[in-house]
Amino acid sequence: MTDPLRLTGNRTVEDAAIAFVVRWEAEHGRTARDIRGTGAAADVAGSERVIEVKAYGQSARGQDLWLEPRQRSEAAVNPRFWLYVVENVRQGNPAHFRLLQIGGEDLRRLMERAVERRYFTVPWPVAVYDALAAHPPT
Repeated sequence: MTDPLRLTGNRTVEDAAIAFVVRWEAEHGRTARDIRGTGAAADVAGSERVIEVKAYGQSARGQDLWLEPRQRSEAAVNPRFWLYVVENVRQGNPAHFRLLQIGGEDLRRLMERAVERRYFTVPWPVAVYDALAAHPPT
C-alpha cells in the first residue's frame, strides 16, 4: 500500500516546497508570496528576502544547486537574495520537511564556486522511442 501523503511529480513537490516556505516566513514574522510565473529571478518575494526555493524529494546532501544565469546574477548583486533548500518533500508531510537557508556571506562564498555549464536538450519524439523500443538491440 502506498503512503497517501507521498507526493508524485516534480511540480507537486515544488508546489509543496513553495507553500512550506511561504508559511515558514509568515510564522517568523515576514510576509511572503509565491511569484513564480512573473519573470522574477526567484520563487518567493518577501518583506525582507527574495527567495529562490530548491525543492528536493529526499536529501540534497551532495547534490549541486542548479541556478539559472539570472538567479546567479541576482545572488551577486542583491543582498536580499536567499536560497532556501527544502528537503524530504516527496514523503508529503510538511512536519518532516527540512529547511536549509543560504544567504549573506554563506551565499556569496557558494557563488564563488559556481560553474557555468552549457547543455543541449534533444527532443525525443514518442514515435522515435516506440520505433527503437520495438526492435531489440543487436
